[in-house]
Amino acid sequence: MRTLPYRLVNVFAESIFGGNPLCVFESGQNVTDEEMQALALQFNLSETTFILPSDKATAKVRIFTPTFEMAFAGHPTLGTSHVVRELLQSGDAISLEMKAGVIPVSANGDRWTLSANAPTYREPDLSREQLAVILGLQAADVLDGARWVNTGSEQLIVPLASVDAVKRAQPNAERLASIASNIGRSMAYIFAPAGEGKLYSRFFFLKHGSIIEDPGTGSATANLGGWFAGNGTSLPLDFAIVQGELVNRICHLGLQVNAEKQIFVSGRVIEIARGVVTLP
Repeated sequence: MRTLPYRLVNVFAESIFGGNPLCVFESGQNVTDEEMQALALQFNLSETTFILPSDKATAKVRIFTPTFEMAFAGHPTLGTSHVVRELLQSGDAISLEMKAGVIPVSANGDRWTLSANAPTYREPDLSREQLAVILGLQAADVLDGARWVNTGSEQLIVPLASVDAVKRAQPNAERLASIASNIGRSMAYIFAPAGEGKLYSRFFFLKHGSIIEDPGTGSATANLGGWFAGNGTSLPLDFAIVQGELVNRICHLGLQVNAEKQIFVSGRVIEIARGVVTLP
């Protein structure tokens, strides 16, 4: 029998039951791809990660949703880093090898910051009116400038006119399915200004044909940084972002883009539980 220790952590959390939950398996060695996918479905969190040895970075990490493996995701990067630091006694500056490349991560206590890949862009073949219909909004709620952005995981970034519009959004599953990322995933990240240096956001994706709202999405926050950098926004910039309010899992995310257009995403990680899974 194999025993697989794991930890449950909350990422982008300012309270013990806030943030976005993550399951981190301390070792993915001697675990097959099929078992990793099955374990991710068993825990049924937005992502589950597995730590492996690496000859390129502090550790290698594989990230699974309940239905597929991801090349990169933000809250798994920060949450797994928190576990890697303790397991390997590696200090506050580490790097994680992922399918999207090697991601540098650093810590100040339990607050972690990742440095995202440089963004690439793709223009959506959608009008503001079409986006509004997909999001269940009026055309006036949607601003110009929606783009597919990819700093490791491509997502559609859509600016809205107000926090009220972000809160009112009710995407239609069938209509959201009409758009797809470069790996065929239907998703949209919406945001609006919420005061000086603040943004309010939501992230939607499809799972088994239904709309799911993610509490806190680090990869989309990194893509938002790429959106700002590609839109000629004055740099540097520093935003505090609130996400997850309407699913009762408030997340507090930090986004910084420096003058050289480097993108940084940050948030606090809180460990809440440990356990063991036994496999034959």
